[in-house]
Amino acid sequence: MQVTQTLSDGLKREFKVVLPAKDLADRLAAQLEDLKDKVQIKGFRPGKVPASHLRRVYGRSVMGDLVQELVNEGNRKIIEEHKVKLAMQPEIIFPEDKEKVEAIMEARGDLEYSVKVEVLPEISVGDFSGIAVTREVAEVPETEVDEAIKRMADQNKPFAPKKDGAKAQSGDRVVIDFIGKIDGVPFDGGTGTDIPVDIGSGSFIPGFEDQLVGVKNGDTLVINATFPENYNAAHLAGKAATFDTTVKAVEEPGEVKIDDEFAKGFGLEDLAKLKDAIKASILNEWQSVARRKLKKQLLDALDTQYNFDLPPTLVEQEFNGIWGNVEQEMKATGKTFADEDTTEEEARAEYKKIAERRVRLGLVLAEIGEQAKIQITDEELTQGVIERARQFPGQEKMVWDFYRKNPQAMAEIRAPIFEEKVIDHILASAKVTDKAVSKDELFKEEDDSEGGKPKAKKASKAKAKKDD
Repeated sequence: MQVTQTLSDGLKREFKVVLPAKDLADRLAAQLEDLKDKVQIKGFRPGKVPASHLRRVYGRSVMGDLVQELVNEGNRKIIEEHKVKLAMQPEIIFPEDKEKVEAIMEARGDLEYSVKVEVLPEISVGDFSGIAVTREVAEVPETEVDEAIKRMADQNKPFAPKKDGAKAQSGDRVVIDFIGKIDGVPFDGGTGTDIPVDIGSGSFIPGFEDQLVGVKNGDTLVINATFPENYNAAHLAGKAATFDTTVKAVEEPGEVKIDDEFAKGFGLEDLAKLKDAIKASILNEWQSVARRKLKKQLLDALDTQYNFDLPPTLVEQEFNGIWGNVEQEMKATGKTFADEDTTEEEARAEYKKIAERRVRLGLVLAEIGEQAKIQITDEELTQGVIERARQFPGQEKMVWDFYRKNPQAMAEIRAPIFEEKVIDHILASAKVTDKAVSKDELFKEEDDSEGGKPKAKKASKAKAKKDD
């Protein structure tokens, strides 16, 4: 097999692969000879089928598998002889001439085809000691724990029916049936039966709960309310609706005593243990926020240190994924580019920069991880799958089986684990300064500009950037 490079343009390479007809015929004959002892054909004893008959029956099928095998062999030869790392699967281009294709399938002509590839750039990993980042550290005050416990108590208040004829007021719970209508026509998802509404909780669309103040058990009324402009159901966003409502019960909240018995209701021994658990949970959440901000600083620093050509197809794939999410969000919300004070052209340019940043940083982190020989253990992968399965209560086994049987999906679990280990590897050499901050400082959003990109106006833009 002869492999000849025919093009080298940036990260694009093209090769011509040729296997002479004689070698192709010999390979086919060897495959058929191996098949002879494995097949049973009526009228022939095992192992006694003539080669010519075997070729008539199985020739094209065997040749199809053989060509695929030879293509894989050619790809390996390209990688080994030319010392390249492929950015994506090679594009194989066979002759379009039918006679040439037939000649190949019958082993009468040379197997000749072209291969187009995009290769990864060579990345020279530098020293990380010059990188300086700040890790924000926030202590969880007891008041934060007490507020969390109070919210838990409020959410678990017992409710008891009010006396007959008593009117509902803020803080009460009203159980209702309703039929929602737009322009007098019921809409999908607008009907509810035995729905509890806690007046003042803000869990329903604006204005809905307020109109239940003063109702009594057995009352009927029409509630007028307007869906928010950013409502997650696009066909309802911004629409004025009416709700034919029947009050089935009016209940008042009882008191919850926050003590050891309250804690036992959550599976803890006493109130002190509950406070410890809540504090640990809050601290874990805050540390996750601090980690995200620290990681962003590090990625920003790496983004300024590395500048190299990017595989065009990788950038295109990343951009298409981002842009698809943007279009999906805009369709769901009914927004336009004009609503965000931009144009489609400007938005595309900005998202293209985000895609380029993601690809660049992904390649840098991959190269750093490879040079540092960072490995993912089976235990780490298993824990990653367990964490993913916990996101789907009641479907844990199905999720577990899906990842266990799907190597490509398992790569989605491996990638973030690998990335976090690479980040830790870099931080071990970087200058990290701890800074004590308050909760408000910790959760204060940073300027969304990245690498000179303008600050995002659109929620989806901010999300795309944070996802970096």
